[in-house]
Amino acid sequence: MRRLAYEAADSGLLSPDLAAGIRRVKGAKKLGYRLGNWLTAEEARKLWQLPDPSTLKGKRDRAILALLLGCGLRRRELTELTLGHLQRREDHWAIVDLVGKGGHVRTIPVPEWVKGTIDEWLFAAGFGEGRMFRRVCRTGTFWGQ
Repeated sequence: MRRLAYEAADSGLLSPDLAAGIRRVKGAKKLGYRLGNWLTAEEARKLWQLPDPSTLKGKRDRAILALLLGCGLRRRELTELTLGHLQRREDHWAIVDLVGKGGHVRTIPVPEWVKGTIDEWLFAAGFGEGRMFRRVCRTGTFWGQ
């Protein structure tokens, strides 16, 4: 914001006194530190590629991990995710109207690589409504709603 004010002052859109006043405004304090163990980008990539993509269960697990890592979904949000939540909005895919922690409704953008992984799972599973993730037995078939 400060740089924008200086550029506006340099181009004559803002007075230099006002730009100097904007510079004196203090930013928000950063308190605390991250707790827990955080994955690096490389560790997350390795985790996502761990399930076998040649099996139905592996495709499902890859899609689950992609949503958890790429979209930051919570476990409960993932289990309650339906195919109706995944929608195209303004040329981008998003998870729309997902009720999350504390009853908050949120819309989450879906990266292209996550959408591709979800599409592989949905194509292999062959269903078009209901919950996005279902149980897969050892024989490679799924059941449940």
